[in-house]
Amino acid sequence: MNRPARSLTAAAFILLALVLGAACSPSPTEPLTLRYGLTLAPTGIDPHLNASSELGIPLSSVYDTLVFLDPATGEFVPGLAERWEISPDGRTYTFHLREDVVFHDGTPFNAEAVRANFEYTLDPENHSQKAASMLGPFESVEIVDESTVALHLSEPFAPLLDSLSQVYLGMASPSALEQWGPADYQFHQVGTGPFRFVEYIPNDHLTLARNPDYAWGPSIYLASTASIERIVFTFYEAEPTRALALQGGEVDVVGEVPPRDAARLAESGGFALTPVAIPGQPLQYFFNTRRPPTDDLPTRQALLLAVDRESIVRTIFGDYSPVAQGLLSAVTPGFSPDVSFPSFDPEAARDLLVQSGWADADGDGVLSRDGQPLTIALVAPNWGSNPDVAQLLQAAWEQLGAEVTLQVAAGFGPLKEIQASGAYNAIGLNFFGTDPDLLRGFYASDGLYNWSGIADARIDDLLRQASQLPLDPEGRRERHRQVAELVRDQALVLPLRDYVDLVVSSNRVQGLRFSALGWFPHLIDLRLEP
Repeated sequence: MNRPARSLTAAAFILLALVLGAACSPSPTEPLTLRYGLTLAPTGIDPHLNASSELGIPLSSVYDTLVFLDPATGEFVPGLAERWEISPDGRTYTFHLREDVVFHDGTPFNAEAVRANFEYTLDPENHSQKAASMLGPFESVEIVDESTVALHLSEPFAPLLDSLSQVYLGMASPSALEQWGPADYQFHQVGTGPFRFVEYIPNDHLTLARNPDYAWGPSIYLASTASIERIVFTFYEAEPTRALALQGGEVDVVGEVPPRDAARLAESGGFALTPVAIPGQPLQYFFNTRRPPTDDLPTRQALLLAVDRESIVRTIFGDYSPVAQGLLSAVTPGFSPDVSFPSFDPEAARDLLVQSGWADADGDGVLSRDGQPLTIALVAPNWGSNPDVAQLLQAAWEQLGAEVTLQVAAGFGPLKEIQASGAYNAIGLNFFGTDPDLLRGFYASDGLYNWSGIADARIDDLLRQASQLPLDPEGRRERHRQVAELVRDQALVLPLRDYVDLVVSSNRVQGLRFSALGWFPHLIDLRLEP
């Protein structure tokens, strides 16, 4: 009677072993996944229609561009266009396209696709916030043949190649643009890049997957195809959460880590710190020339001299950020190293105010002139450590004898509303970019961001001339240098800090490199070590 029982026990044991063996055997390999932290949740992520810099961190690897800007040389190199010519009058750019490129949805890339992209971006019904304006005096696209397009301009536009190298003018599948339209395309994006767009859940995550068919990358990429199979982007808008996410293993990489946290993590041994210099404008404050008392040049000069810019930068940003020396950060093409702003000189600042008739008539510590106190309305954006900087500006100007009110705008919309009202004497704003033509929007009389209110025919002429010299880089540089001199001498702006993005990554992450714009990583080159 025991034998059947033993046989049953043995059979049960074998069955149990098989079940346990199956349960313990390795499951199909999980895709190699990198987790990347973003610091802003954009309101829209279609680069052709939306304007956030943050969207370029993932989407620069979804889209290829006609040309790429080499961060090492500052030269443009072939992308989806193998070569190009600029007509002698600077009004026609002819691009000869690669013939081996396919969009992620199987649609072929060709001249017709280029035309469809420009039509989508420039359609006024689509309300492009940035890309359309980056094309300047664009007139039309001419399809010369299946692999050749000519872009026609109404006048020369030197920044065009720079514009075409950016994600905002990345080439999208015309089939996907037509299928989804401007309302839904942001959730179904299709490019030709080294990664495919998988999913976007606003305020939660964005997922990319490797494009295994990618075989047409530009020379600025080190790898021919990506080794990481999937990248998941999540959002960490509050600065203190970024270091915590790294320490807790929630993310492998995140940028804009506060300086103290970045230094601490780098010293811990488990993380690498990569400081990335960002081209474009420095952290800066514009003086309103249309509102007293900053409508007076000596007063503006005194306010500028009263600020210890080096102390402010060291206090808030440590040793990671250079003190700004001009209208552009030092790593930006067109920066003029010989046109620096005056150094901290509080005694000279007081002398200027005295000579201009300012005095402490009643001994209350606040200067006045003609019965009006020296009152400064200071407005700061709520991003990029601007509120902290503004508090130190407030203290410096109060030490000078001004009465300073400080208002922090809760986002760009409220900041723009305050600016439109004119109720400010100093206001913070800056843009990033790799072409000095971005100065035109801030200092031309009709510039969209002419928040100093300057109207100077000399500046207007120099900026216009510089924008129309695509074949004369030295001529452009000299004109931008002259603009920098005029702006400095009129004390229109207070430049403070050249931006440096402090990117912290787990030691598992290797090959972290960034585009010429600074913010955008070359995801194709990233590797994850065990």
